[in-house]
Amino acid sequence: MKPVPFRATLAAAIGLVAVLPIASGALDASAPPTSDAPASGGVLVAAQSAEPERFDPHMTSGYASYQVLENVFDTLVQPGDDLTMEPALATEWTVSDDQLTWTFTLREGVQFHNGRELTSADVVYSFERIRDPEVASGVAYRLDAVDTITALDDYTVEIVVTAPTPNLLTLLGGYKGMAIVAEENVTDGSIDTAPIGTGPFVFESYTAGDGVELVRNDNYWRADEGLPYLDGVRFVAIPDPTVKLTSLQTGDVDWIDGVPPAELESLEGSDDVVVGRVAGSDYHYFALNQTRPPFDDVRVRQAIATAIDREEITEAATFGAATANQTAIPDGSFWYYDYAPYAAGDIEAAQALLDEAGITDGFSIEFLVTSDYPETVTQAQVIAAQLEPLDIEVTINDVDFSTWLDLEAQGEFDAFMLSWIGNIDPDEFYYSQHHTDGTFNFQGYSNPALDELLDAARVEPDSDARKALYDEIATIIVDDASYIYLYNPDNIDAWSPDVSGYETRGDNAIRFVETSLG
Repeated sequence: MKPVPFRATLAAAIGLVAVLPIASGALDASAPPTSDAPASGGVLVAAQSAEPERFDPHMTSGYASYQVLENVFDTLVQPGDDLTMEPALATEWTVSDDQLTWTFTLREGVQFHNGRELTSADVVYSFERIRDPEVASGVAYRLDAVDTITALDDYTVEIVVTAPTPNLLTLLGGYKGMAIVAEENVTDGSIDTAPIGTGPFVFESYTAGDGVELVRNDNYWRADEGLPYLDGVRFVAIPDPTVKLTSLQTGDVDWIDGVPPAELESLEGSDDVVVGRVAGSDYHYFALNQTRPPFDDVRVRQAIATAIDREEITEAATFGAATANQTAIPDGSFWYYDYAPYAAGDIEAAQALLDEAGITDGFSIEFLVTSDYPETVTQAQVIAAQLEPLDIEVTINDVDFSTWLDLEAQGEFDAFMLSWIGNIDPDEFYYSQHHTDGTFNFQGYSNPALDELLDAARVEPDSDARKALYDEIATIIVDDASYIYLYNPDNIDAWSPDVSGYETRGDNAIRFVETSLG
């Protein structure tokens, strides 16, 4: 769920990946630093839009938390610049002929930040913890297909799945919620306040209002390359985007996780700010609570989807730094499906749907938004004006992000709006949000025919056949207005000219491992 940063080419930004590799060579982690290596040292100050929610990677769902944790933890594999999976804690992997047994070879000599060596037992523990129903991890759905996880020896892990799982690598590595953690960090109760990972930076401290302090991990598994270059990173929360940009321009911070879209044109050619911008794979949307009338009637949801003008919403919220879309997956991706059944702002057609549903009087909708992500407020304001001709009164409930998450989980909303970030495989765009038993199906949507398609698509090994299934899936979700999609934003962040080696990424990961100052 939630928003922002990115990279490289259009293909990299939107993940043009049809088939996942079944084997990979190791990264060269032993190359000596070159004489022209970036300067080492210094503490980078990074301004983020919100305070971190918590620091347990298996339990948090806040983007601000993952901005920090991306630099503290590792996963078995990780998205490369083109968003295909590459080695991380695992150096290589193979899959059996029947596509049911995956074998991962771990990198030897990797140390947790407490000095203990990582072994296969840590991988087994981490994944079993995620799967434990009593833990109730928000990423447990990523292991739905897993039958068993076994440590064959200290550096070999076997994962057996119940059916072919073509996107297993993406499920295991596309998101830091799948981080490998130290069991002792969990059992002593400190993972939320002093998380211990294997990543390039060690968590030092966190004080609300004052920021998160990370320090260089001198024992990082890429230390032979001189990485990380920085002595540390300090994350500070600056919710107001204008204040955040001003802080960058005055040199109070070195990097920010977004640029006010209205400022993009003025920053072109600036000598004071470097802007990173690529087409993104995130999507913004809103969902109506189908456990409450009148939103339990598909015609009412369709009427609202018909009445809104996505282009107008996109321009108001992003000043054109996004592409309106009636589906989740952006144009340019292999998985994109060009389907747009709703005419823009067709009040007459929308009224006809309401009449058909027997809605003779107007009604009200409360939109759940959060100023921690200001786009949601602007979106709701524009939608309120667009629905007025239908005698639909919109009220806006603007809360902090933690409260937003609580209200969403409790079903205490008429409509909630936000975004999903870091999606790579189509299963991530659709399954957990729209399957009847989906972890994030807070809107209460259920369609048995869609469930069958979603279940079939996640085990289909042929990419073209899988694409056809997801085209059907997108059609049903849009027609039923389970989510009402708005647009795919460009990924934008900015930094000081003194910052080198940082790139905006298509998966929203904030990686400072190769960043330097000066």
